[in-house]
Amino acid sequence: MNERPSNHASDHWLSMISQASDWFAGPLGQQLLAQEKQILTDELARCFGSYLVHNGPFAGEPVQPQNIKRSVRLGAPLPGVEIHCEEQAWPLGEHAADVVVLQHALDFSLSPHGLLREAARGVRPGGHLLIVGINPWSAWGLRHLVSREGFRQARCIRPSRVGDWLNLLGFALEKRRFGCYCPPLSSSDWQARLSRLESIGQRLQAPTGGFYLLVARKLMIGLRPLRQERRERMGKLLPMPVAKISRRDAEHHRLP
Repeated sequence: MNERPSNHASDHWLSMISQASDWFAGPLGQQLLAQEKQILTDELARCFGSYLVHNGPFAGEPVQPQNIKRSVRLGAPLPGVEIHCEEQAWPLGEHAADVVVLQHALDFSLSPHGLLREAARGVRPGGHLLIVGINPWSAWGLRHLVSREGFRQARCIRPSRVGDWLNLLGFALEKRRFGCYCPPLSSSDWQARLSRLESIGQRLQAPTGGFYLLVARKLMIGLRPLRQERRERMGKLLPMPVAKISRRDAEHHRLP
């Protein structure tokens, strides 16, 4: 288990999560979450098991996939979060969950790599880790640079970088998807006019969507190539002396 952060760090983290939650409750945050819900539902339909753990900096109920018996939300004390804990002190045993979902948790984290390591520890071998993050190479990624709300604190980590972290933690990246191709516009009229842009972007899966979804599977532990048995070294083979027999002697010893 990692060391617990100081009170100052905890206060800063709680303040950041609170501001992020307020932004997600607004029109832009709701637009983003609505698009993510569709893709998350599709991908979670392919996951099976008993327990799913969800972590994200916004209020709401935990996702309820059909093939998972129990879903629970943990994290900062927000409405809908059932288990309150700090980002690097999850009260989960190792390999306790079949699926873990980090929905913008890395975007609003004091230590994204530490949080990812904590989440990865809780996934059983063969289980899945799903990560949703703001795509920095999108209109949404640019928006956070000029935002005056809690969205400005988003880290917007590149999906390729998160993929490298997953590889180091023993995960195999199975799928990468993008979504929310409509720009961040508060006007519902403009969103309706640009709805076709969303359908085109989803069909082409261009890497310019407002968010990305990474689906990774935890590799089975203990699977190593079989070691070859050690073979004893043998001395060099020396040629045996062979007696030379002339043609005359051969004919002499030939049987009648």
